[in-house]
Amino acid sequence: MITIDNNQECFVELWLRLERTRRLLWAQNKRFCPRRILKSWFGLRANDDFIWEVCFRASREMEEPMYGWDILPLPSLYPRPHREFLRAVVAVRLGITKCQVNLRALDKAYSVVFPHSTPINVSKKKQEIN
Repeated sequence: MITIDNNQECFVELWLRLERTRRLLWAQNKRFCPRRILKSWFGLRANDDFIWEVCFRASREMEEPMYGWDILPLPSLYPRPHREFLRAVVAVRLGITKCQVNLRALDKAYSVVFPHSTPINVSKKKQEIN
């Protein structure tokens, strides 16, 4: 069972767990999708209503809707769908809105876990360099 909080330490653990789950599902020849991720993280608590709520909240910020069986890309190459997915998971588990999730801490946690990968906010990274 996962303990979820709205802080950077928890977000680092979620990003790490997401990458470990991706590798585990790949090794088992299973689809890396929201439904399988939530089932492996939460077990029986990840019922259809919970999965639908997470996918619905994650889809609001993305161009394409997220369904439970959609294959997710690599988190290190395409971080935005995963950020919205993790944001929705935290919001649903804590019973808060997505706006109340600490987005800065979530982005910093991504930079800690994947330091040499595609940045989430490219324009912010360019401003820091210049």
